[in-house]
Amino acid sequence: MSPRVEREGLPAWLEPVRDAAETVRPEQLSRFLPPAEGGRPSAVLMLFGEGPAGPDLLLIERARSLRSHAGQSSFPGGALDPEDGDPHGAGPVAAALREAWEETGLDPSGVQVFAALPALYIPVSSFVVTPVLGWWRRESPVAPVDQAETGAVFRVPIADLVDPANRARLKHPSGHTGPAFAVAGRLVWGFTAGVIDRVLHHSGLERPWDTSRTLSLSDEAIDLVQGSRARSSALLRDAAAGT
Repeated sequence: MSPRVEREGLPAWLEPVRDAAETVRPEQLSRFLPPAEGGRPSAVLMLFGEGPAGPDLLLIERARSLRSHAGQSSFPGGALDPEDGDPHGAGPVAAALREAWEETGLDPSGVQVFAALPALYIPVSSFVVTPVLGWWRRESPVAPVDQAETGAVFRVPIADLVDPANRARLKHPSGHTGPAFAVAGRLVWGFTAGVIDRVLHHSGLERPWDTSRTLSLSDEAIDLVQGSRARSSALLRDAAAGT
């Protein structure tokens, strides 16, 4: 049975996220949009829940042994498999739930998919990524299923994501600058941070923050900061001081 999108029955705090997802345009989310042809269809699960600290978001940390994106915080997700179905239909929803199950052990039957964002593009990998939004209405235990693929599974309170003290912009060695969050003892950046930033903004959950606060990190420094709450906090303090 193909997973369905159910927009009703959400907690009140999540309704603005649903409404924004239903109306936002691709160019409001990213300047990297899918090409007319080509690209590898994929999907990620942006899963909202109610944790001990209130509304939160489920993220994973990629294993540090991986060739690409090693140690990077991200949404669960990956490329569509043939059995997931039509990339322009139910395929991304099926893939997002399947990948979340494979990476975290999440029970997909406890997830209410309530929206999907427009597909976006990651030029460096040629992935055409559909962010699928879900409400964790019946929670299940989660943990890394395969340590060679997933280093950690963690939940980040929405209150921490919108806290101005935890926000900055990060200038990658490639020259690209994008949002970053110092949360849960990790530095969340790249595609994942970009999607979180835009969803918070367009849903009205964002709090004013200093967008001039910029981190300029080398590849080595990015690797060092992963998993270090003290290092992440120190980088944000340095950025705020202009050092």
